[in-house]
Amino acid sequence: MASQYAISGTTAKGIAASAERGVAEGALGPGTALPPVRRLAEELGVSPGTVATAYKELRRRGIVVTRGRGGTVVAPAPAVASRRPPRVPEGVRDLAGGHPDPALLPGPVPPGGPALDARSHRATPRLARLEQVVRELLEPDGVPAAHVSFAHGALDLIGRLLSVELRPGDAVAMEDPGYHHLLDLLTALGLRAVPVAVDDEGMRPDALRAALRAGVRCVVCSPRAQNPRGGHFSAARRDALADLLRAHADVLVVENDHASAVAGAPLHTLAAAGLPRWVHVRTVSKFLGADLRWAAAAGDPVTQARHDGRMLLTSGWVSHLLQEVLHGLLTDDGTRALVARAGETYTLRRTALLRELGTRGIEAYGASGMNVWVPVRDESAVVNGLRSYGWWVAAGARFRLSSPAGVRISTAALEPADAVRLASDFAAVLGESEATYGG
Repeated sequence: MASQYAISGTTAKGIAASAERGVAEGALGPGTALPPVRRLAEELGVSPGTVATAYKELRRRGIVVTRGRGGTVVAPAPAVASRRPPRVPEGVRDLAGGHPDPALLPGPVPPGGPALDARSHRATPRLARLEQVVRELLEPDGVPAAHVSFAHGALDLIGRLLSVELRPGDAVAMEDPGYHHLLDLLTALGLRAVPVAVDDEGMRPDALRAALRAGVRCVVCSPRAQNPRGGHFSAARRDALADLLRAHADVLVVENDHASAVAGAPLHTLAAAGLPRWVHVRTVSKFLGADLRWAAAAGDPVTQARHDGRMLLTSGWVSHLLQEVLHGLLTDDGTRALVARAGETYTLRRTALLRELGTRGIEAYGASGMNVWVPVRDESAVVNGLRSYGWWVAAGARFRLSSPAGVRISTAALEPADAVRLASDFAAVLGESEATYGG
Protein backbone atom coordinates (compact mmCIF):
# COMPACT_ATOMS: atom_id res chain seq x y z
CA MET A 1 0.00 0.00 0.00
CA ALA A 2 1.37 3.44 -0.99
CA SER A 3 0.23 5.15 2.21
CA GLN A 4 0.96 4.73 5.92
CA TYR A 5 -2.77 4.83 6.62
CA ALA A 6 -4.08 1.42 7.71
CA ILE A 7 -7.65 0.57 6.76
CA SER A 8 -9.47 -1.18 9.59
CA GLY A 9 -12.80 -2.86 10.23
CA THR A 10 -14.38 -6.31 10.44
CA THR A 11 -17.53 -5.64 8.39
CA ALA A 12 -18.03 -4.22 4.91
CA LYS A 13 -19.60 -1.12 6.44
CA GLY A 14 -16.72 -0.65 8.89
CA ILE A 15 -14.04 -1.14 6.22
CA ALA A 16 -15.73 1.35 3.89
CA ALA A 17 -16.07 3.88 6.72
CA SER A 18 -12.39 3.49 7.63
CA ALA A 19 -11.27 4.06 4.03
CA GLU A 20 -13.60 7.04 3.71
CA ARG A 21 -12.18 8.52 6.90
CA GLY A 22 -8.67 8.19 5.50
CA VAL A 23 -9.71 10.04 2.34
CA ALA A 24 -11.52 12.78 4.26
CA GLU A 25 -8.51 13.35 6.52
CA GLY A 26 -6.10 13.46 3.59
CA ALA A 27 -4.17 10.35 4.57
CA LEU A 28 -5.38 8.65 1.39
CA GLY A 29 -4.95 11.22 -1.34
CA PRO A 30 -6.31 11.15 -4.91
CA GLY A 31 -4.71 8.33 -6.88
CA THR A 32 -3.58 6.39 -3.81
CA ALA A 33 -3.93 2.65 -4.37
CA LEU A 34 -6.01 0.64 -1.90
CA PRO A 35 -4.71 -2.82 -0.99
CA PRO A 36 -5.80 -5.71 -3.23
CA VAL A 37 -8.96 -7.36 -1.97
CA ARG A 38 -7.36 -10.63 -0.89
CA ARG A 39 -4.42 -8.97 0.84
CA LEU A 40 -6.62 -6.61 2.87
CA ALA A 41 -8.93 -9.52 3.72
CA GLU A 42 -5.96 -11.45 5.14
CA GLU A 43 -4.74 -8.44 7.12
CA LEU A 44 -8.18 -7.83 8.65
CA GLY A 45 -9.11 -11.48 9.11
CA VAL A 46 -12.28 -11.22 7.02
CA SER A 47 -13.47 -12.87 3.83
CA PRO A 48 -12.53 -11.42 0.43
CA GLY A 49 -16.23 -10.98 -0.22
CA THR A 50 -16.49 -8.58 2.73
CA VAL A 51 -13.68 -6.38 1.38
CA ALA A 52 -15.12 -6.56 -2.15
CA THR A 53 -18.47 -5.35 -0.83
CA ALA A 54 -16.78 -2.45 0.96
CA TYR A 55 -14.92 -1.44 -2.19
CA LYS A 56 -18.14 -1.66 -4.20
CA GLU A 57 -19.83 0.75 -1.79
CA LEU A 58 -16.89 3.16 -2.03
CA ARG A 59 -17.11 3.04 -5.84
CA ARG A 60 -20.84 3.60 -5.78
CA ARG A 61 -20.37 6.75 -3.73
CA GLY A 62 -17.61 8.17 -5.92
CA ILE A 63 -14.81 7.81 -3.38
CA VAL A 64 -12.70 5.28 -5.30
CA VAL A 65 -12.44 4.09 -8.90
CA THR A 66 -11.27 0.79 -10.36
CA ARG A 67 -8.62 0.85 -13.08
CA GLY A 68 -8.57 -2.75 -14.27
CA ARG A 69 -5.18 -4.26 -13.55
CA GLY A 70 -4.27 -0.96 -11.88
CA GLY A 71 -6.49 -1.94 -8.97
CA THR A 72 -8.73 0.26 -6.84
CA VAL A 73 -7.52 3.81 -6.21
CA VAL A 74 -8.88 6.93 -4.55
CA ALA A 75 -10.85 8.96 -7.10
CA PRO A 76 -9.25 12.11 -8.55
CA ALA A 77 -12.01 14.11 -6.86
CA PRO A 78 -13.40 11.91 -4.07
CA ALA A 79 -16.91 12.80 -3.01
CA VAL A 80 -15.83 13.34 0.59
CA ALA A 81 -13.16 15.91 -0.26
CA SER A 82 -13.72 18.07 -3.33
CA ARG A 83 -10.64 18.58 -5.46
CA ARG A 84 -9.37 22.10 -4.91
CA PRO A 85 -6.83 24.07 -6.91
CA PRO A 86 -3.30 24.40 -5.58
CA ARG A 87 -2.78 27.33 -3.24
CA VAL A 88 -1.51 30.41 -5.05
CA PRO A 89 2.11 31.05 -3.99
CA GLU A 90 2.94 34.40 -2.45
CA GLY A 91 4.32 37.08 -4.72
CA VAL A 92 2.81 35.87 -8.00
CA ARG A 93 -0.05 37.16 -10.14
CA ASP A 94 -3.05 34.83 -9.93
CA LEU A 95 -4.37 34.02 -13.41
CA ALA A 96 -5.68 30.58 -12.48
CA GLY A 97 -8.91 31.23 -10.59
CA GLY A 98 -11.29 32.14 -13.41
CA HIS A 99 -12.91 34.91 -11.36
CA PRO A 100 -14.32 38.17 -12.74
CA ASP A 101 -12.53 41.45 -12.12
CA PRO A 102 -13.85 42.86 -8.80
CA ALA A 103 -13.61 46.36 -10.27
CA LEU A 104 -16.27 45.38 -12.83
CA LEU A 105 -18.80 44.03 -10.31
CA PRO A 106 -21.66 46.21 -9.05
CA GLY A 107 -22.14 47.30 -5.48
CA PRO A 108 -25.29 46.25 -3.62
CA VAL A 109 -28.60 47.69 -4.77
CA PRO A 110 -31.33 47.94 -2.10
CA PRO A 111 -34.31 45.66 -2.70
CA GLY A 112 -36.81 47.48 -4.86
CA GLY A 113 -39.92 45.48 -4.05
CA PRO A 114 -42.32 45.56 -1.12
CA ALA A 115 -41.17 44.55 2.33
CA LEU A 116 -40.95 40.85 2.96
CA ASP A 117 -43.71 39.33 5.00
CA ALA A 118 -44.73 35.97 6.39
CA ARG A 119 -45.81 34.66 2.98
CA SER A 120 -45.70 30.91 2.38
CA HIS A 121 -42.29 30.50 0.81
CA ARG A 122 -42.92 26.91 -0.24
CA ALA A 123 -46.23 27.81 -1.84
CA THR A 124 -44.61 30.77 -3.66
CA PRO A 125 -40.92 29.90 -3.99
CA ARG A 126 -40.19 32.43 -6.75
CA LEU A 127 -40.93 36.14 -6.82
CA ALA A 128 -43.19 36.78 -9.80
CA ARG A 129 -41.37 39.99 -10.74
CA LEU A 130 -38.01 38.21 -10.80
CA GLU A 131 -39.51 35.45 -12.94
CA GLN A 132 -40.65 38.15 -15.36
CA VAL A 133 -37.16 39.67 -15.50
CA VAL A 134 -35.71 36.23 -16.25
CA ARG A 135 -38.17 35.75 -19.11
CA GLU A 136 -37.24 39.17 -20.48
CA LEU A 137 -33.58 38.10 -20.46
CA LEU A 138 -34.11 34.65 -22.00
CA GLU A 139 -36.79 35.10 -24.64
CA PRO A 140 -34.90 37.64 -26.84
CA ASP A 141 -32.11 35.03 -27.05
CA GLY A 142 -34.54 32.44 -28.37
CA VAL A 143 -34.90 30.48 -25.12
CA PRO A 144 -38.53 29.42 -24.49
CA ALA A 145 -39.26 30.59 -20.96
CA ALA A 146 -42.78 29.39 -20.17
CA HIS A 147 -41.37 27.21 -17.37
CA VAL A 148 -38.76 28.83 -15.11
CA SER A 149 -36.91 27.50 -12.05
CA PHE A 150 -34.45 29.02 -9.56
CA ALA A 151 -31.63 27.33 -7.65
CA HIS A 152 -28.57 28.12 -5.52
CA GLY A 153 -26.16 28.48 -8.45
CA ALA A 154 -25.56 26.53 -11.64
CA LEU A 155 -23.78 23.58 -10.02
CA ASP A 156 -26.59 23.21 -7.48
CA LEU A 157 -29.17 23.18 -10.24
CA ILE A 158 -27.27 20.82 -12.54
CA GLY A 159 -26.40 18.50 -9.67
CA ARG A 160 -30.06 18.28 -8.67
CA LEU A 161 -31.10 17.55 -12.25
CA LEU A 162 -28.52 14.79 -12.60
CA SER A 163 -29.46 13.20 -9.29
CA VAL A 164 -33.15 13.17 -10.24
CA GLU A 165 -32.71 11.98 -13.83
CA LEU A 166 -29.79 9.54 -13.59
CA ARG A 167 -28.49 6.69 -11.48
CA PRO A 168 -24.92 5.77 -10.48
CA GLY A 169 -23.13 4.25 -13.43
CA ASP A 170 -25.09 6.17 -16.07
CA ALA A 171 -23.04 7.90 -18.76
CA VAL A 172 -23.00 11.66 -19.37
CA ALA A 173 -21.48 13.39 -22.40
CA MET A 174 -19.07 16.06 -21.16
CA GLU A 175 -16.95 18.65 -22.95
CA ASP A 176 -13.26 17.74 -23.10
CA PRO A 177 -11.51 19.80 -21.90
CA GLY A 178 -14.36 20.94 -19.68
CA TYR A 179 -15.33 22.70 -16.48
CA HIS A 180 -13.51 20.88 -13.67
CA HIS A 181 -16.21 21.39 -11.03
CA LEU A 182 -18.76 19.70 -13.29
CA LEU A 183 -16.36 16.81 -13.87
CA ASP A 184 -15.91 16.50 -10.10
CA LEU A 185 -19.67 16.60 -9.62
CA LEU A 186 -20.15 13.63 -11.93
CA THR A 187 -17.59 11.63 -9.96
CA ALA A 188 -19.32 12.50 -6.69
CA LEU A 189 -22.65 11.30 -8.09
CA GLY A 190 -21.15 8.04 -9.33
CA LEU A 191 -21.78 8.95 -12.99
CA ARG A 192 -19.48 8.18 -15.93
CA ALA A 193 -18.13 11.04 -18.01
CA VAL A 194 -17.89 10.33 -21.73
CA PRO A 195 -15.51 12.88 -23.30
CA VAL A 196 -16.71 14.99 -26.22
CA ALA A 197 -13.98 16.97 -27.97
CA VAL A 198 -14.52 20.71 -28.45
CA ASP A 199 -13.19 23.38 -30.79
CA ASP A 200 -13.82 27.09 -31.33
CA GLU A 201 -17.51 26.34 -31.97
CA GLY A 202 -18.04 24.16 -28.91
CA MET A 203 -18.86 20.44 -28.97
CA ARG A 204 -17.78 18.74 -32.18
CA PRO A 205 -20.63 16.87 -33.93
CA ASP A 206 -18.50 13.80 -34.69
CA ALA A 207 -17.51 13.50 -31.04
CA LEU A 208 -21.10 13.97 -29.83
CA ARG A 209 -22.28 11.34 -32.31
CA ALA A 210 -19.81 8.85 -30.84
CA ALA A 211 -20.97 9.67 -27.29
CA LEU A 212 -24.62 9.19 -28.21
CA ARG A 213 -23.80 5.83 -29.78
CA ALA A 214 -22.05 4.90 -26.53
CA GLY A 215 -25.38 5.27 -24.72
CA VAL A 216 -25.10 8.54 -22.78
CA ARG A 217 -28.29 9.54 -21.01
CA CYS A 218 -27.44 13.22 -20.66
CA VAL A 219 -25.40 15.87 -22.51
CA VAL A 220 -23.94 18.83 -20.60
CA CYS A 221 -22.63 21.62 -22.81
CA SER A 222 -21.79 25.33 -22.95
CA PRO A 223 -23.27 27.38 -25.78
CA ARG A 224 -20.63 30.12 -25.32
CA ALA A 225 -17.64 30.99 -23.13
CA GLN A 226 -16.85 27.27 -22.94
CA ASN A 227 -14.56 26.69 -19.98
CA PRO A 228 -11.61 26.35 -20.45
CA ARG A 229 -11.21 26.51 -24.27
CA GLY A 230 -13.59 29.40 -24.95
CA GLY A 231 -15.64 28.02 -27.83
CA HIS A 232 -19.14 29.21 -28.67
CA PHE A 233 -21.87 27.73 -30.84
CA SER A 234 -22.32 29.18 -34.30
CA ALA A 235 -25.79 28.84 -35.80
CA ALA A 236 -24.52 26.07 -38.05
CA ARG A 237 -22.88 24.17 -35.18
CA ARG A 238 -26.01 24.49 -33.04
CA ASP A 239 -28.10 23.10 -35.91
CA ALA A 240 -25.70 20.19 -36.49
CA LEU A 241 -25.78 19.23 -32.81
CA ALA A 242 -29.56 19.58 -32.66
CA ASP A 243 -29.96 17.25 -35.64
CA LEU A 244 -28.02 14.57 -33.77
CA LEU A 245 -29.92 15.07 -30.53
CA ARG A 246 -33.38 14.89 -32.11
CA ALA A 247 -32.70 11.25 -32.90
CA HIS A 248 -32.22 10.57 -29.16
CA ALA A 249 -35.43 11.86 -27.61
CA ASP A 250 -34.71 10.25 -24.23
CA VAL A 251 -31.39 12.11 -23.74
CA LEU A 252 -31.54 15.15 -21.45
CA VAL A 253 -29.64 18.19 -22.76
CA VAL A 254 -28.33 20.60 -20.13
CA GLU A 255 -27.05 23.87 -21.59
CA ASN A 256 -24.93 25.89 -19.15
CA ASP A 257 -24.79 29.54 -20.21
CA HIS A 258 -22.69 30.49 -17.21
CA ALA A 259 -21.19 33.75 -18.54
CA SER A 260 -24.19 34.94 -20.61
CA ALA A 261 -24.07 38.76 -20.50
CA VAL A 262 -20.25 38.93 -20.45
CA ALA A 263 -19.49 35.97 -22.73
CA GLY A 264 -18.42 38.18 -25.63
CA ALA A 265 -20.40 36.11 -28.16
CA PRO A 266 -24.04 35.84 -29.27
CA LEU A 267 -26.17 32.96 -28.04
CA HIS A 268 -27.17 30.21 -30.48
CA THR A 269 -29.12 28.02 -28.11
CA LEU A 270 -30.14 24.39 -28.36
CA ALA A 271 -33.21 25.40 -26.36
CA ALA A 272 -34.66 26.86 -29.56
CA ALA A 273 -34.17 23.60 -31.48
CA GLY A 274 -37.40 21.87 -30.41
CA LEU A 275 -35.69 19.14 -28.36
CA PRO A 276 -38.03 17.10 -26.11
CA ARG A 277 -35.77 17.07 -23.01
CA TRP A 278 -33.73 20.22 -22.34
CA VAL A 279 -32.76 22.74 -19.70
CA HIS A 280 -31.03 26.09 -20.27
CA VAL A 281 -29.18 27.34 -17.17
CA ARG A 282 -28.19 30.96 -16.48
CA THR A 283 -26.24 32.28 -13.53
CA VAL A 284 -25.03 35.74 -12.53
CA SER A 285 -21.76 35.00 -10.74
CA LYS A 286 -19.57 36.23 -13.62
CA PHE A 287 -21.15 39.68 -13.80
CA LEU A 288 -22.93 40.32 -10.47
CA GLY A 289 -20.63 38.42 -8.10
CA ALA A 290 -19.92 34.87 -7.00
CA ASP A 291 -21.52 35.37 -3.58
CA LEU A 292 -24.94 35.77 -5.19
CA ARG A 293 -25.62 32.04 -5.13
CA TRP A 294 -28.43 32.00 -7.67
CA ALA A 295 -29.20 30.50 -11.05
CA ALA A 296 -32.27 30.50 -13.23
CA ALA A 297 -33.29 27.80 -15.67
CA ALA A 298 -35.86 27.32 -18.38
CA GLY A 299 -36.73 23.90 -19.71
CA ASP A 300 -39.32 21.41 -20.81
CA PRO A 301 -42.20 21.08 -18.29
CA VAL A 302 -41.45 17.49 -17.22
CA THR A 303 -37.79 18.16 -16.42
CA GLN A 304 -38.60 21.42 -14.64
CA ALA A 305 -41.27 19.74 -12.53
CA ARG A 306 -38.85 17.02 -11.48
CA HIS A 307 -36.25 19.58 -10.48
CA ASP A 308 -38.72 21.70 -8.54
CA GLY A 309 -40.18 18.66 -6.81
CA ARG A 310 -36.79 17.58 -5.53
CA MET A 311 -35.89 21.12 -4.48
CA LEU A 312 -39.15 21.41 -2.56
CA LEU A 313 -38.10 18.38 -0.51
CA THR A 314 -34.60 19.72 0.22
CA SER A 315 -33.77 23.42 0.42
CA GLY A 316 -37.31 24.34 -0.57
CA TRP A 317 -36.66 27.72 -2.19
CA VAL A 318 -34.05 30.36 -2.87
CA SER A 319 -34.10 33.06 -0.20
CA HIS A 320 -36.63 35.75 -1.05
CA LEU A 321 -34.21 38.30 0.38
CA LEU A 322 -31.67 37.22 -2.22
CA GLN A 323 -34.34 37.31 -4.92
CA GLU A 324 -35.21 40.88 -3.94
CA VAL A 325 -31.55 41.92 -4.24
CA LEU A 326 -31.23 40.19 -7.60
CA HIS A 327 -34.34 41.90 -8.90
CA GLY A 328 -32.89 45.23 -7.83
CA LEU A 329 -29.59 44.57 -9.57
CA LEU A 330 -31.03 43.14 -12.77
CA THR A 331 -33.40 46.08 -13.22
CA ASP A 332 -30.93 48.82 -12.23
CA ASP A 333 -29.80 50.96 -15.18
CA GLY A 334 -26.39 51.61 -13.65
CA THR A 335 -25.77 47.90 -13.14
CA ARG A 336 -26.82 47.13 -16.70
CA ALA A 337 -24.38 49.72 -18.01
CA LEU A 338 -21.59 48.27 -15.88
CA VAL A 339 -22.32 44.74 -17.11
CA ALA A 340 -22.17 45.94 -20.72
CA ARG A 341 -18.83 47.63 -20.05
CA ALA A 342 -17.55 44.47 -18.33
CA GLY A 343 -18.39 42.36 -21.39
CA GLU A 344 -16.50 44.74 -23.67
CA THR A 345 -13.54 44.86 -21.30
CA TYR A 346 -13.26 41.09 -20.97
CA THR A 347 -13.30 40.72 -24.75
CA LEU A 348 -10.56 43.34 -25.09
CA ARG A 349 -8.36 41.64 -22.48
CA ARG A 350 -8.85 38.13 -23.84
CA THR A 351 -8.15 39.10 -27.43
CA ALA A 352 -5.09 41.12 -26.38
CA LEU A 353 -3.45 38.04 -24.89
CA LEU A 354 -4.39 35.90 -27.90
CA ARG A 355 -2.81 38.49 -30.19
CA GLU A 356 0.40 38.74 -28.17
CA LEU A 357 0.77 34.96 -27.95
CA GLY A 358 0.08 34.64 -31.67
CA THR A 359 2.76 37.16 -32.62
CA ARG A 360 5.24 34.92 -30.77
CA GLY A 361 4.10 31.81 -32.59
CA ILE A 362 2.27 30.33 -29.58
CA GLU A 363 -0.95 28.47 -30.39
CA ALA A 364 -3.82 29.55 -28.14
CA TYR A 365 -7.62 29.49 -28.07
CA GLY A 366 -10.27 31.75 -26.57
CA ALA A 367 -13.10 32.62 -28.94
CA SER A 368 -15.27 33.87 -26.06
CA GLY A 369 -15.40 34.11 -22.27
CA MET A 370 -12.72 34.99 -19.73
CA ASN A 371 -10.07 32.35 -20.38
CA VAL A 372 -7.36 31.47 -22.87
CA TRP A 373 -6.36 27.83 -23.41
CA VAL A 374 -2.78 27.17 -24.50
CA PRO A 375 -1.81 23.64 -25.62
CA VAL A 376 1.53 22.54 -24.15
CA ARG A 377 3.47 19.31 -23.93
CA ASP A 378 4.36 19.49 -20.25
CA GLU A 379 1.88 21.27 -18.01
CA SER A 380 4.07 21.17 -14.92
CA ALA A 381 7.05 22.65 -16.76
CA VAL A 382 4.98 25.57 -18.02
CA VAL A 383 3.17 26.21 -14.72
CA ASN A 384 6.40 26.15 -12.73
CA GLY A 385 8.27 28.11 -15.37
CA LEU A 386 5.70 30.90 -15.40
CA ARG A 387 5.70 30.90 -11.62
CA SER A 388 9.39 31.81 -11.72
CA TYR A 389 8.41 34.85 -13.81
CA GLY A 390 5.69 35.86 -11.35
CA TRP A 391 2.62 34.33 -13.03
CA TRP A 392 0.31 31.61 -11.70
CA VAL A 393 -1.78 29.74 -14.29
CA ALA A 394 -3.90 26.61 -14.08
CA ALA A 395 -2.55 23.25 -15.19
CA GLY A 396 -4.96 21.69 -17.64
CA ALA A 397 -5.09 18.27 -15.96
CA ARG A 398 -8.02 19.38 -13.82
CA PHE A 399 -10.07 20.12 -16.94
CA ARG A 400 -9.18 17.15 -19.14
CA LEU A 401 -10.61 13.68 -19.65
CA SER A 402 -8.71 12.42 -22.69
CA SER A 403 -7.77 15.62 -24.53
CA PRO A 404 -4.13 16.76 -24.94
CA ALA A 405 -2.31 18.76 -22.30
CA GLY A 406 -2.68 22.51 -21.92
CA VAL A 407 -2.84 25.37 -19.43
CA ARG A 408 -5.68 27.78 -18.73
CA ILE A 409 -5.01 31.48 -18.29
CA SER A 410 -7.78 33.62 -16.81
CA THR A 411 -7.75 37.01 -18.52
CA ALA A 412 -10.56 38.81 -16.67
CA ALA A 413 -8.17 41.11 -14.78
CA LEU A 414 -5.24 41.03 -17.24
CA GLU A 415 -4.73 44.45 -18.79
CA PRO A 416 -3.48 44.53 -22.41
CA ALA A 417 -0.17 46.03 -21.29
CA ASP A 418 0.33 43.08 -18.94
CA ALA A 419 -0.55 40.65 -21.74
CA VAL A 420 2.58 41.78 -23.60
CA ARG A 421 4.81 40.82 -20.68
CA LEU A 422 2.98 37.55 -20.02
CA ALA A 423 3.26 36.46 -23.66
CA SER A 424 6.96 37.32 -23.67
CA ASP A 425 7.51 35.35 -20.48
CA PHE A 426 5.49 32.43 -21.90
CA ALA A 427 7.74 32.35 -24.96
CA ALA A 428 10.80 32.40 -22.70
CA VAL A 429 9.46 29.47 -20.66
CA LEU A 430 8.93 27.45 -23.83
CA GLY A 431 12.45 28.32 -24.94
CA GLU A 432 13.89 27.24 -21.61
CA SER A 433 12.06 23.91 -22.00
CA GLU A 434 13.31 23.31 -25.53
CA ALA A 435 14.28 19.73 -24.80
CA THR A 436 10.78 18.99 -23.57
CA TYR A 437 8.98 20.79 -26.35
CA GLY A 438 11.23 19.75 -29.24
CA GLY A 439 12.16 23.30 -30.20
